Amino acid sequence: MQPDKILIADDHPLFRQALLETLKTELTHTQWLEAQNVEELNKLLAAHNDTDLLLLDLNIPGAHGFNTLVHVRQHYPQIPVVVVSAYDDSDTINQAMSHGASGFVPKSTPVETIFEAINKVVSGDIWTPPSFNSQQCQPSKSEIAERIASLTHQQYKILMMFAEGLLNKQIAYELNVSEATIKAHATAIFKKLNVRNRTQAVITLGELELAESEFETGLTDKN
Repeated sequence: MQPDKILIADDHPLFRQALLETLKTELTHTQWLEAQNVEELNKLLAAHNDTDLLLLDLNIPGAHGFNTLVHVRQHYPQIPVVVVSAYDDSDTINQAMSHGASGFVPKSTPVETIFEAINKVVSGDIWTPPSFNSQQCQPSKSEIAERIASLTHQQYKILMMFAEGLLNKQIAYELNVSEATIKAHATAIFKKLNVRNRTQAVITLGELELAESEFETGLTDKN
């Protein structure tokens, strides 16, 4: 069964193109969509909510660890997500699966195996590396994930801007709304996250970040 539409969210052009060229030979009738950052991903998801599958890199620009995965699964539950990542440790895989991913494929995986994973997920199954042992992993931070998932698209976008250090007036300018509107959204965000201010909100967001050592490994792999 060939999916009609697959969205790839990955900012590494060489990996993305190599993956596309190989998969296109197998999935000849599939339409491919590409996003290089979270902003592009959100726009494509809004315009193509009939997408059959999302291949998601956890570290595309604008993403914050597992937060993008959590947001996508909450607002587009009909779209299965396969995380394609430079990280392959058991804890990262466990967190991804616990936060709603239907599959996890390390970037070191042969493309033939990625094709196998896509087929399984599109068919309604899950796929993880054969070496993955969920019994060895720590439980995920599900309560924090639920709070993040409760945010609307606009609230989530504003929270991401908080994390970037933008002031309310800067965010208002970027989103073409009044500063009072941003303050109202901020109040709603704080209530949903059970925090008192934007600093605590960003700290909560950081709870679903990838570990610092893993992030540095990802940067090394991409350089």
